[in-house]
Amino acid sequence: MERDLWNRFTSRCSSKGDSYQRSGIQHRKNCWQDGVAGTSCPIPAGQNFTYHFQPKDQIGSYFYYPTTSLHRFAGGFGGLRVNSRLLIPVPYADPEDDYTVLLGDWYTSGHTTLKNFLDSGRTLGLPNGVLINGKYGKVGGKNEPLFTMKPGKTYKYRLCNVGFKSTLNFRIQNHKMKLVEMEGSHVLQNDYDALDVHVGQCFAVLVTANQAAKDYYMVASTRFLKKELSTVGVIRYAGSNVQASTELPKAPIGWAWSLNQFRSFRWNLTASAARPNPQGSYHYGRINITRSIKLVNSKSLVNGKARFGFNGVSHVDTETPLKLAEYFQMAEKVFKYNVIKDEPASKITTLTIQPNVLNITFRTFVEIIFENHDKSMQSFHLDGYSFFAVASEPGRWTPESRKNYNLLDAVSRHTVQVYPKSWSAILLTFDNAGMWNIRSENSERRYLGEQLYVSVLSPEKSLRDEYNIPLNTNLCGIVKGLPLPASYT
Repeated sequence: MERDLWNRFTSRCSSKGDSYQRSGIQHRKNCWQDGVAGTSCPIPAGQNFTYHFQPKDQIGSYFYYPTTSLHRFAGGFGGLRVNSRLLIPVPYADPEDDYTVLLGDWYTSGHTTLKNFLDSGRTLGLPNGVLINGKYGKVGGKNEPLFTMKPGKTYKYRLCNVGFKSTLNFRIQNHKMKLVEMEGSHVLQNDYDALDVHVGQCFAVLVTANQAAKDYYMVASTRFLKKELSTVGVIRYAGSNVQASTELPKAPIGWAWSLNQFRSFRWNLTASAARPNPQGSYHYGRINITRSIKLVNSKSLVNGKARFGFNGVSHVDTETPLKLAEYFQMAEKVFKYNVIKDEPASKITTLTIQPNVLNITFRTFVEIIFENHDKSMQSFHLDGYSFFAVASEPGRWTPESRKNYNLLDAVSRHTVQVYPKSWSAILLTFDNAGMWNIRSENSERRYLGEQLYVSVLSPEKSLRDEYNIPLNTNLCGIVKGLPLPASYT
């Protein structure tokens, strides 16, 4: 699809009800199209719903998936490309072809079994394997090629981790990968032998077919788990019938390597963004921070069942979507604002189950610190925005930590990883009115409460800042059957 044009995305629900999200698409002024439980009612079973959205001022690599229940893990996902307009240059030559590579861990159990397991209060163990574009490959097996390259040509590979919980390391036998784009931002073009792709993240790399004409393995393997799981996929040079070597490139060890790789990622300040102005024309490092929010993830048993949360609150979805309750001026009947504090207690031992909604003032510049006290890897996503991932460090965050922020060329992106016993900090302006989800990309944690919503209200109630509710919106809960409020002008 092309940025700045209105697009349609029609979903059909064949189960009990679902919503669909295009992860990373910002939906400027239009959270109605975000497709999460806090903004829209599920699509009724057996019916269609058409999302109308404009990927305004965005380019890059994304993916879509169903957000209700765990239907994503029945294969309900796909890649999404937003191309630059032809008149706007990109900082590399057009590739010979453009390939989407969807990486993910998987469980042999169906999504209903996985959901019932989580509903019973238990957490899931290690996944059963890893897939590339829905397929498992075996070294030395009769694997059909997933992609073909012509000798001497350069190809773009869009890598997205659409999995359940595992960071995946991706590499290609005997080939370098030149990183050119990350979650909608052009980046400085460094070459990598391997890339850690955390859950929910998307990278675009250029690969040149400059090796002997034969088959080569792509390798995806889990990171930071007690047991490494891996799979392979075949890239074939056109006209070749020589099988790939069974000697695979090895994965890196430890998370210090991964952290150093994160530090090597830099925004390309001179490349054109979605509009023909340099990405670096926005000087985020010169803006005063007006609010600082620390989000600490934790796990606890509530009534004997496992729950996850932020700052002592485990979020639960409501029958009436939060945005609908707010739009119909019935928020007090559904949820309370600001049930968590910006600075949580030093030690969180219990969790309260309730809707978790923060109110943030429109157009304020905010610092959010994700602090991970667990021994496991975390990955967090914010809908409706791109943010600047300015730092990721071991230990606990203090105000002195700001001295280590990258205030010049941190990559503008929508998902950030947090290493075990570490923290990551992001900066952004909350200038997109709506109700927006902050969540763990670990689907087990998200499903069991490690998420919250941010309400950003424009005081003007004007079409300048937010679109009216679409006329095809499904109404449910306490607003079902009610007439729509007066339209914004």
